[in-house]
Amino acid sequence: MNNHSFTVQSFFKEHGAVLGLRLLGGNAGLNRIIREPTINRPGLALTGFRKYFAPRRLQVFGNVETAYLRTLAPELRRQRYTELFATRMPCAVVCRGIKPEKSLLQCAEAAQVPVFQTGLVTMKFINLATLALEALFAPRTQVHGCMVDIQGIGVIIQGESGIGKSEAVLGLLERGYSLVADDITRLHLRDGTMIIGSGKELTRNLMEVRGIGIIDVAAMFGVASIRPEKSVDLVVTLKTWENVPDVDRLGLDEQVLELLGIRVPHMVIPVRPGRDMARLIEVAAFQAKLRLSGFNPARELSLRLTAAMREKA
Repeated sequence: MNNHSFTVQSFFKEHGAVLGLRLLGGNAGLNRIIREPTINRPGLALTGFRKYFAPRRLQVFGNVETAYLRTLAPELRRQRYTELFATRMPCAVVCRGIKPEKSLLQCAEAAQVPVFQTGLVTMKFINLATLALEALFAPRTQVHGCMVDIQGIGVIIQGESGIGKSEAVLGLLERGYSLVADDITRLHLRDGTMIIGSGKELTRNLMEVRGIGIIDVAAMFGVASIRPEKSVDLVVTLKTWENVPDVDRLGLDEQVLELLGIRVPHMVIPVRPGRDMARLIEVAAFQAKLRLSGFNPARELSLRLTAAMREKA
């Protein structure tokens, strides 16, 4: 499935509980495509004026639409329902717990248009549904690597298979930090500026450790050791010492990695026997936190050296 269309069923599955949606009819149309991440109220369309009607959007019925429909004769109401559902809209949602009349459900069923009911007031549903749709339509990808939350800094840990990513993550969990994703980190763009990382729902709480097998992180380290999602603030790549010919000793050159069009700070940490990788990743996160606050120790040292050379000159 691409980033520009989703089925009604996927929307219902991912956000139905939060939005309080209950399916009333039109089950055969759950595979209909939602092509726009916006909501429409079909007030004018119900009057018969459909020139600028937006059929690609979710259609919401609130008090206004329901009250207007009650003023129409039963035959005219059925005609308006038939015309509206013939537009191939994705689905219809009736808000405020209003029970839709029988003719609406019959026309929707005939046209195979899913109809949902929610107890939320109309504007609250529209606001929450819009946020849910924007999340569904946001650009997304996935990267091979673990992700942890270290004192509010979301860190993706990458590296070739067997280099020690899992061992480093275990060391960080022992220090009280939280696991976001193991092995595969899913990414999506929020508000066009922030990358959010998360793990797969199926394997949440679980982690694979070579030689031991699958462990339940929450059961072993406590529920606080799991976080469902976190913004990505730093990417750490672990490489064997031999594959890092030029080790940056000062950190003056800040590296970045582009993810979903956003530049994310990137650090390459050489790996060799005896190095505490969990501690080094922890310090890298602290360093990133300092830089986000505007403080860079390497630049501070550079300024001191420059000042010292000027004094000697």
